[in-house]
Amino acid sequence: MKTLPDARGRFGNFGGQYIPELLVRAVRQLETAAREALADEAFLTAFRDELKSWVGRPTPLSHAPRLSKRWGADVWLKREDLAHTGAHKINNALGQALLAQRMGARQVVAETGAGQHGVASAAACARVGLPCIVYMGAVDVERQAPNVHRMRLLGAELRPVESGDKTLRAAIDEALRHWVADPEGVYYLLGSAVGPHPYPWLVRELQAVIGREARAQMLEACGALPDVAVACVGGGSNAIGLFHPFAQDAQVQLLGVEAGGRGLGLGDHSATLALGSPGVLHGCLSYLLQDADGQVQESHSVSAGLDYPGVGPEHAWLHETGRARYVAAGDADALDALAELSRCEGILPALESAHALAGARDWAKQNPGGRILINISGRGDKDLGILLAQEAS
Repeated sequence: MKTLPDARGRFGNFGGQYIPELLVRAVRQLETAAREALADEAFLTAFRDELKSWVGRPTPLSHAPRLSKRWGADVWLKREDLAHTGAHKINNALGQALLAQRMGARQVVAETGAGQHGVASAAACARVGLPCIVYMGAVDVERQAPNVHRMRLLGAELRPVESGDKTLRAAIDEALRHWVADPEGVYYLLGSAVGPHPYPWLVRELQAVIGREARAQMLEACGALPDVAVACVGGGSNAIGLFHPFAQDAQVQLLGVEAGGRGLGLGDHSATLALGSPGVLHGCLSYLLQDADGQVQESHSVSAGLDYPGVGPEHAWLHETGRARYVAAGDADALDALAELSRCEGILPALESAHALAGARDWAKQNPGGRILINISGRGDKDLGILLAQEAS
């Protein structure tokens, strides 16, 4: 397969730079700085050293023997939940924080949905000594209270967003406005593989450590690659990080699992690729949840990190070319899969990761005896409030 994006920042028809004129210079400077940094062995060495000594990489690959027996498959888990701060988000946050420091930024601004990117950004900025402001939708502030406290303890300034849908989409809107107001002094540390080029490419490059490690670990443990690699998809950073190093392995299926929410009606789910259509949001062309007039609609998921009406442009390209397949798992299925992994293997996954488990379980029913690699993108501590509320309802 051809390695993308192209010189225009496009993955086939998707991606690009749909940005106000005020940001053109800043985005071009970012691309130049990012390409120079990722080609600079000194920068890469510093990044890798921090990933090892501070983040705790490589994260383990765990076999799931009891789950394997229940599913009639050979199930392996890539344990991003064991990375520092509890999720895959730290890989990207650390890399971009080092880049912001290299570029001489005076301040970092970030957005967050489930709070994991906010926590990771706060931690990474503390590590490199840069002030950090995090925008978070008011709805997510309420349902992710533990991560709100963690961000503040790590020194970040949290700014709740009361406008729009008060979730991740609104938080990105506000972070972009902040960046537009001072594009020279502010570094926007975008948390997912969305936004204008070069962000989808940059986030993929920083998160691809997941797939590179998992590929080598599977070969060492099994002597073979998985039949399928599975990850949850909201914006898509953990999934593209897992998928990209397997993209050239035609025998490995790539399965992304979106949030099916509470139903198929617009506003009831976050299944952008399964049920959406192409359009422009947050600086790039990709698939969106929109009405017949092209108005972006509110999304829903029990998981704050998947509650987003768009998706990264590389996922849109993988979907249209057929290299990856995308399905939806509903709230109830995700909650059931979370309970199953917790009780079978003693691992409490994030609600986001539980969607990947639900999708993998369905795949196992259709492919008995298959070898499955699932990215456990984060741990479930942050979701205890939601889980308790679900039990009470």
